[in-house]
Amino acid sequence: MFSFIHCADLHLDSPLRGLSKKEDAPVDEIRLATRRALENLVDLAVKEGVDFVLIAGDVYDGDWQDYSTGLFFNSCMARLRERGIPVYLIRGNHDAASHITRRLVLPDNVTEFPVDRPATVTIENLRVAIHGQGYKEREVWTNLAAGYPDPVPGYFNIGLLHTSLEGAEGHERYAPVRAEELVQKGYDYWALGHIHKRQVVRENPHIVFPGNIQGRHVRETGEKGCTLVKVDGSAVSVEHRPLDVLRWQVCSVDLTDAETIGDFAGRVEEALSALAAENPGYPLAVRVELFGRTPLHRTILQDRDRFFHEIVNAGQMMNADIWIEKVKFHTEPPEERGRAASGKDALSAFRRNIDGEPDEGLIREFLRDVKAVQAKLGAYIRREDATRVETEEDLEPLLQDAREYIFALLTKGGRP
Repeated sequence: MFSFIHCADLHLDSPLRGLSKKEDAPVDEIRLATRRALENLVDLAVKEGVDFVLIAGDVYDGDWQDYSTGLFFNSCMARLRERGIPVYLIRGNHDAASHITRRLVLPDNVTEFPVDRPATVTIENLRVAIHGQGYKEREVWTNLAAGYPDPVPGYFNIGLLHTSLEGAEGHERYAPVRAEELVQKGYDYWALGHIHKRQVVRENPHIVFPGNIQGRHVRETGEKGCTLVKVDGSAVSVEHRPLDVLRWQVCSVDLTDAETIGDFAGRVEEALSALAAENPGYPLAVRVELFGRTPLHRTILQDRDRFFHEIVNAGQMMNADIWIEKVKFHTEPPEERGRAASGKDALSAFRRNIDGEPDEGLIREFLRDVKAVQAKLGAYIRREDATRVETEEDLEPLLQDAREYIFALLTKGGRP
């Protein structure tokens, strides 16, 4: 029997977006979160007495010039060396762009697979064969797994690969391969990286993405960590183990029929309390999403800043470390749209106008202009939480917000 840890996507010293500029944010916890997660990984490896550690790419987070990042990684690997735990890693797309990866000498317990060809490393006392190849360039569009060697007979064969896996969403389709192709290789376990959400793609053989070790923004919610794998003969068990030190969550608050500020505050506190109870002992970075038909809808639209700070205050008053990253307002008015259809007053007439059939020509012209602006903005709108408008479907929720906001201003009779 033997065991190992499979991790990926450490992204050391990657910034945690959306929190670092908040006045009440835990600056040190944010800045050091990925480092603390890696330390937790080392602690887990030592505690479990694993036989080796696999890192399926993206130790670093791009072309950082600060060598302290690499030195920190080496110090963690040295701790594993002291316990006789070897590490096997491949470069991912972010590692390929890193000066640190190319220049820093790794401790002698760390084996890095080549980037120009696949290779096999065997651990003779365990009868384990590890096959892998790293990224030579940041963008790899070819199927690297197709060139991996045949399994070594009589050994437990592991494939180490940084890939999007065909059908995965939200990541560049680097080193694309189908799960069926991996199965056909005849390996016993595929240790994958690149997708930041944990997935056991299939069993027998296991094809696993462990996810990243620390969430970095609101699209990387929930518990983050690594996979502990135990092998006993032909039996393989996998277990997720948390490593993160700060968690991102989305908190949905139903304001249906909420009539007063007290109702609003009570529902927010209830939702945040439930979230804190689900993550005991963890600081939380929370995006709050308000929804539902409520008499407060127009008041919220007229003074969003007030309601944002009400939510921040609710988080601060709780016996938990909660920081509000952002608030999304998706509430609706309680009245039915049909009331405006028969009304004879000016507001009803205005409502009928803005709810009427859109001018398709104007929309197409507007979309062309927006796409041109987005192309010029480039990387500024490739952030994970950026709003992109490509189609009429993308535009519709923005139009709806604009309609409700204008109507709220008119019913208030002044500026927000």
